[in-house]
Amino acid sequence: MPAISVLGIPHDDNSSFLKGPAEAPPLIRGELNSEAYSVWSETGVNLGAAGVLIDHGDIAFDAAGDPWGLIEHNVARIIASREPLICLGGDHAVTHPILRGMRRKYPKLTILHIDAHADIYHAYQDNPRSHASPFARIMEERLCDRLIQVGLRTINDHHRHQFKRFGVEVIEMRHWRDDLRLEFATPVYVSLDIDGLDPGYAPGVSHREPGGPSLRQVINLIHSIGQPIVGADIVEYNPRCDVANMTATVAAKLVKEIAGMMATTATP
Repeated sequence: MPAISVLGIPHDDNSSFLKGPAEAPPLIRGELNSEAYSVWSETGVNLGAAGVLIDHGDIAFDAAGDPWGLIEHNVARIIASREPLICLGGDHAVTHPILRGMRRKYPKLTILHIDAHADIYHAYQDNPRSHASPFARIMEERLCDRLIQVGLRTINDHHRHQFKRFGVEVIEMRHWRDDLRLEFATPVYVSLDIDGLDPGYAPGVSHREPGGPSLRQVINLIHSIGQPIVGADIVEYNPRCDVANMTATVAAKLVKEIAGMMATTATP
């Protein structure tokens, strides 16, 4: 069983509406390590066993340095031994430099992106690093071979133009079915925006979009992945908007289930 790394990326400078996601990593860890919950994944992996989860702490951002360079460097350093990595955001903008680091190691990679929003604006509010734009940068730089976006429910004409431009595969929320299964031919990176879930399950987000999937639907989709999951991010949890720490608990649950699948789908 491979060791699974965890890295906090407390950065939300590119959030367009509310700040707060930078405060998320320690709160997710608090729920992940809480004695109130089981440390076993549903797939039968004991994440509390010695050496299974390795926490690399949070990136310390220096105002004088480029945060994108720091994120890319830290991700590339951690995955150098090919151990899977789960990043705790932070807003969704950080996925772009994460993928820069991942691509150094993985010449073949499919992104499964679960979100209410496409996050593929060319530049939102004139900011090309906006949390609404990471997948435009990712596709421009060819940081993946295939992008599948699932659960979207805020699509506009600009998004549709970008989908066509980059060849993005989209499963809108209105077309999600409980038996949804996706086929993958390469290692997989899961980018999971917490606002992709219906806000009834995860209210602690800056942009609530009703009509999303249940936590069970998202977990079932993750459990159905048949290729190695080599990386993941869980982003856009905003503690300032949470209710009774509910969303932190959901985020920690998703960490456990992604980590469990990383362990069970790892290449020998």
